[in-house]
Amino acid sequence: MPELPAVDGVLSATEVEVTVASISAVQEDSGAIPWYPGGHVDPWDHVESAMALSAGGMFTAAERAYEWSARTQRPDGSWPIRIRGGEVEDPGADTNFCAYLAVGVWHHLQVTGDLAFARRLWPSVRDAIDFVLSAQRPRGEIAWALGADGRAMPEALLTGCSSIHHSLRCALALADRLGRPQPSWEMALGRLGHVLREHPEVFTAKERYSMDWYYPVLGGALRGEPARERLRRRWDEFVVDGLGARCVVDRPWVTGAETCELVLSLDAVGFGAAARELFAAVQHLREADGSYWTGYVYTDGKNWPVEHTTWTAAAVVLAADALSGSTPGCGVFRAEALPPGLAGDGATCGCLEDVGTATDALQHPQ
Repeated sequence: MPELPAVDGVLSATEVEVTVASISAVQEDSGAIPWYPGGHVDPWDHVESAMALSAGGMFTAAERAYEWSARTQRPDGSWPIRIRGGEVEDPGADTNFCAYLAVGVWHHLQVTGDLAFARRLWPSVRDAIDFVLSAQRPRGEIAWALGADGRAMPEALLTGCSSIHHSLRCALALADRLGRPQPSWEMALGRLGHVLREHPEVFTAKERYSMDWYYPVLGGALRGEPARERLRRRWDEFVVDGLGARCVVDRPWVTGAETCELVLSLDAVGFGAAARELFAAVQHLREADGSYWTGYVYTDGKNWPVEHTTWTAAAVVLAADALSGSTPGCGVFRAEALPPGLAGDGATCGCLEDVGTATDALQHPQ
C-alpha cells in the first residue's frame, strides 16, 4: 500500500484517509460513484473519484469503479452523460467525459503496478479513445459531444479539449506499456495540441470560467514560460486571497474542485509555493467527516450548493498527492514522462517544455 498523501501543516495523512473513506461511502454496489448519495453519475467525475480511491490505497474499491466503467460502456465506446440509479438520464456522449477513463487507468497502473488490471481495462480505453477521435475535425479540435443520434455538436470547448489532450497522452503511455502502439493517436494528439496552443479562436468563448483559464496548463498543452505567463495573466481575476479560486469571474463564489485543479496546474509548472498556499486556503470547505462542500459564496458567508460532492473531495486528495509526492501516481498531472504526440510531418512535437528552471523563489505567480 502506498504512503497516504499528506501536506505538512495543512492536511494530515489521517485526514486524507477520512476523506477517501467519505468517497468510498458514496460508492454504489454496482461500483458507480455518484456526485453524492442518490445523485447522478457522470463518466468524468466517476473516474476522478476512482483516482482518489487509488491514491488513498483503496485499490479494490477503485477497481470496482473501473469495472463499472467497462461494464456500462456502450458498443461505440461511449458512456451516457448522466446516469442515476442505473438508469440513463441523458443519453448523449461528452467526448471529454469518455476520454478520461485513460487518465484513471494509467494513474491506477502507476500507483499499483498492476499490469493485469491495465490489460483488462485496455479494450475499454482503446474503444473510448477511438470514439472520441471520431469527433476530431481536420484542424485538430474535437466536438464537445455527440447527441443520441450520433451527430457531433458544432461547438468545440477549450476546457474539454485540454482535458482530452491529457487523456490522449495517458492513453498513449498505456498503449506503450502494454505493447499496443497507436500511431494514429499520436497524430491526433499532435493536431489537438497545435490547435490548443495556436488557434484559440476555434473554441467557443467561455472566458468567464476559470477552467478555460487554467485547463490548457492542467491538460499539458502549455508548459514552461507560456504556461506560467498564462497563469499570471488572470490570477487577480479568479483567485480570492485566503479562500480559493472562483468558478466564474463575475460571481463571488469559490469552488473546491476548481481551486484544487488550479493547485495541480501551479504544481505542474513549478509554482509550488503558490500551489501550497492555495491548497491551504481551500480547506475551509472541509467538513468533520472528511467530505468537502462544492463551494462557498463569500459575500453571503454560506456554502453553496448544499452538497458535499465526491469529485470535490477527490480533487483535494489528488492535489495533496501532487504536493506531497506520496504515491507513485503523484505526477500524473505533471505528465513529464507522457508521450507528446506527433506533428503533421511525423516529428515529435517540441512544445511540451519541462518545468526546467521555474522556481519557488517566485513565491507567487503574480
